[in-house]
Amino acid sequence: MSPEHLTISFIRRGFSASGGAESYLMRLARGISERGHAANLFTSGEWPPDAWPFGKLTHVRSRSPREFADKIQRLQLRDGCDVVFSLERVWSCDVYRAGDGVHQSWLARRAKFATPWEKVSHSFNRKHIAILASERSLFARGGAARVVANSEMVRRDLIEFYAYPAEKIDLVRNGIPVAAFASSAELRDRSRRELKLAADEIAALFVGSGWERKGLRFAIDAIEQCQDPRLRLFVVGRGNEGDFRSRSVRFLDVVTDLRSLYAAADVFILPTLYDPFSNACLEAMASGLPVITTRANGFAEIVTQNVHGTIVNSAADVPALREAISYWSDAERRTAAKPLIQAHATAFDISENVERTLAILVQAASAESTSGKIRKT
Repeated sequence: MSPEHLTISFIRRGFSASGGAESYLMRLARGISERGHAANLFTSGEWPPDAWPFGKLTHVRSRSPREFADKIQRLQLRDGCDVVFSLERVWSCDVYRAGDGVHQSWLARRAKFATPWEKVSHSFNRKHIAILASERSLFARGGAARVVANSEMVRRDLIEFYAYPAEKIDLVRNGIPVAAFASSAELRDRSRRELKLAADEIAALFVGSGWERKGLRFAIDAIEQCQDPRLRLFVVGRGNEGDFRSRSVRFLDVVTDLRSLYAAADVFILPTLYDPFSNACLEAMASGLPVITTRANGFAEIVTQNVHGTIVNSAADVPALREAISYWSDAERRTAAKPLIQAHATAFDISENVERTLAILVQAASAESTSGKIRKT
């Protein structure tokens, strides 16, 4: 094993052209490849071959996350490989990145907003049962030799729900290509014209699929309670629009290139019930937008209150969301805050994430090589 030339096997099931996890994985693989390492990917059939130019791509055909994990378990991933790095809940790996958070924590938070019937239904849901089984294998039974958490919230959840050893958890915040989200006055003017926004109108932007978990209903309620005719809420992502109708909302479906929307917006809002660390919030910050979100979002840990945005304690605290929207509706306040917000975002460039993640993988490969133990994945 040479630390200068590692062969890394990545695991990630599924593919979406607009998916945050997919974007992060490709950015990470690109950075690792540029540093001279081989990045192989084991994934399901949806991943397009031309979307992985960094190494060998192996499709593992499966109809469910459980079947995918079972098939991965039977493969000899360590043959010709120095370290196995999974971004998917499987049975075992050398390093697991908990980018999707801790499912047991999400279910506990969700239960606070669920009806008694929904709680019973969730407890018998096959998807939840399968995910919890893989989490127990990874965290409670030592299937993951190390875990990378992208927020302190996820780190605490790993310890609280599964007693995973704290010394085996590495904190590495999400990273994005910060410079790619810089905007200009020209781009802002053009984007706002395309959205038919008047000069005095205030555009709030919501980005994310899974609208129940992301708290879209609370964002809409807060916008409506502001009773400000200048406010417009633009929603990007997939969901049932019929459940979230409002005169203040415009649905834009899935948008693969969000830069122009960030440029057109004035404030970003994501009152999520649970988010390990929202990439969309980080992109909005890089664009200079104040971010309104909740403490249930790991991103909240990097925000200075009313400097880079506003953090509310709960998604259901609509009055607090309303106050935050009103606070950032002041154009002069936004203008003064923008350079501070953008400067703060530079600390979370993808290059920093790549360096820290690669150091963990080198350490894991070295430990595996020194011990002489072959981990079966």
